[in-house]
Amino acid sequence: KDQVGLKLGPFELFDLTALDVSHPVMESIYNQYYQEPRYRPSVITAQRLAGGVVGKKVGEGFYTYVDGKAAVASEPPVPEVQEFPPVWVSPRASRRLELLQLLKDLGATIETGASPSPQALTLVAPLGFDVTTVAVVERLDPARTVGIDMLFDDAATKRRVLATNPATRSDMRDAAHALFAKDGKAVSVIRDSGGFVTQRVVANIVNIAADMCQQRVCTPQDLDIAVTLGLGYPVGPLALGDKLGPTNVLEVLFNLQTVYGDPRYRPSPWLRRRGAIGLSLLQTED
Repeated sequence: KDQVGLKLGPFELFDLTALDVSHPVMESIYNQYYQEPRYRPSVITAQRLAGGVVGKKVGEGFYTYVDGKAAVASEPPVPEVQEFPPVWVSPRASRRLELLQLLKDLGATIETGASPSPQALTLVAPLGFDVTTVAVVERLDPARTVGIDMLFDDAATKRRVLATNPATRSDMRDAAHALFAKDGKAVSVIRDSGGFVTQRVVANIVNIAADMCQQRVCTPQDLDIAVTLGLGYPVGPLALGDKLGPTNVLEVLFNLQTVYGDPRYRPSPWLRRRGAIGLSLLQTED
């Protein structure tokens, strides 16, 4: 929610609605669409429902609740780094110019060579791919490679998300964490994940919204209005897809399919066609 600007994160929303309500709804939709992979419920919600850990109303869900308030873990401390390594940014990084400017503002020493020096912290900013895949494809040393999610404009977010890969050295991880926290913005460091966290969640939301329009469940305008009023989103899913760029959302989905081989990330024809010819996702056909 800190990257997108939502009032509630997905797990807060699950806890609020309660899994004894939301999981049967997800199962019903999945079965009504003859097991369409895009609507497949998570085994995690099924397990938690079976264990009675359904949400806020019972005091225990994805969060623990005391007097109706979620007990949220404090932010992990920022590592202390005495000397920062130079930073090399992949030429294929998304929002590369913005990332380079951010690094300058944070006081980083930036390498400009065609490849990183043996001392450099190597930064990648993929869309959909995991850090491991990028390191292999670009022939980077995985031990010094860290990913950063740049799908959203950094200035518009309250949190930066970094990802390591299984080989990332702890000193490189800590250096990246400390560097991106120098201006006081919150930083989360996650394990390797295709699409980080936000990319995967947002791309799925946009894709399902596009598919609903493809099926003529509702008009694009009605869908966005329903989501903004019903869920409190700052903008509707289709407007969000336009803001991020339909081609960027498509890249996330295509690359997630490559990483995971999961058909749930199959792009909707509505999204694919409008992205291919440069139309708004709100554009209807005459």
